[in-house]
Amino acid sequence: MELNRRTVIAGAAAAGMAATTLGGTAHATGGRKPVKTLFGKLADGTKVYSWSLENGGTRLKVLSYGGIVQSLEIPDRRGRYANVSAGFDNLEDYVAKSPYFGALIGRYGNRIGKGKFTLDGKDHQLSVNDGEQSLHGGAKGFDKRVWDVEPFTKGADVGLHLYYTSVDGEMGYPGTLKTKVTYTLTRHGDWRIDYEATTDKATVVNLTSHVYWNLAGEGSGTIEDHELQIAASRYTPTDAGLIPTGELAKVAGTPFDFGRAKPIGRDIRTSHPQLVTAKGFDHNWVLDKGITARPEHVATLRDPASGRSLKIATNEPGLQFYSGNFLDGTLTGPSGRTYRQGDALCLETQHFPDSPNKPKFPSTVLRPGQTYRTTTIHTFGC
Repeated sequence: MELNRRTVIAGAAAAGMAATTLGGTAHATGGRKPVKTLFGKLADGTKVYSWSLENGGTRLKVLSYGGIVQSLEIPDRRGRYANVSAGFDNLEDYVAKSPYFGALIGRYGNRIGKGKFTLDGKDHQLSVNDGEQSLHGGAKGFDKRVWDVEPFTKGADVGLHLYYTSVDGEMGYPGTLKTKVTYTLTRHGDWRIDYEATTDKATVVNLTSHVYWNLAGEGSGTIEDHELQIAASRYTPTDAGLIPTGELAKVAGTPFDFGRAKPIGRDIRTSHPQLVTAKGFDHNWVLDKGITARPEHVATLRDPASGRSLKIATNEPGLQFYSGNFLDGTLTGPSGRTYRQGDALCLETQHFPDSPNKPKFPSTVLRPGQTYRTTTIHTFGC
């Protein structure tokens, strides 16, 4: 039987098992003011700060560089805490070799084919950084920018407002985009992300978060025994460059059917052409709910061994599930262990890849006078 998370957290705190990086114990409700510390300096001398938050039994560390989630700690069914987000313990590795660990992604999450799109009759050439494609905003996307950070407390919630202004032409994108992203830890320990953006010229935007999850704990090994459920009857197959073909294919009868929870490793090594091309799962699921006014539950991830679970709610129409196919043992996390293929996974809420070149996909166009708004909520269980 799965225990109530609040009961587990309260028990852990009572037993003195919830010592935190902030020097205290976790509580089921009532967060502390975020704590700011120097994490490092960039080559040009720019200071990068780490912000530590704690609320409702969840502990979060965020960097001003890339809005990166450097760690996220939650308890297991016995109240034992672990960091469930892959990353590094130093700024140099984030700058030199991070595969988007924990980062805020923009201006456009996922891929745009050949780094080109046409908007209102004008062609735009973007930064190309993934073969022939533009990936996650180009060579220097939002993940490689230093964000202005403003901490806040609101009632029983704590969080951070992150601000970045992307100038007209940055990475080839038109318009000056003013972006605000809010990370909130609620009194129940949920991690909520609210994205907002405005522009002074017509542009495209698709913001997301690129946390690499391993609910057994960072550096603990494969996620293939994690159980995943996605509320989607279709997905978007890709070509050899991992660009959607435009088809909305049915998942029924394929390895892509996660309508009922199943272990990720059950079908990952089948000979399905899409799995062969991507070396695993690296696809966008078309959520059955579509675009909604409010976040709705779309996916559940669970680690049977620890009992930890993650539920994701969003108002976005798509979910990119990436099974860590390109982790190759060359990166070392805070645990001192290397990350190999399938040692972490991503669940990125978003609009579809290459939407600017696919008129039948939901539009990612943002125009002056409009405000881009989207929300994703992560709810943790044990």
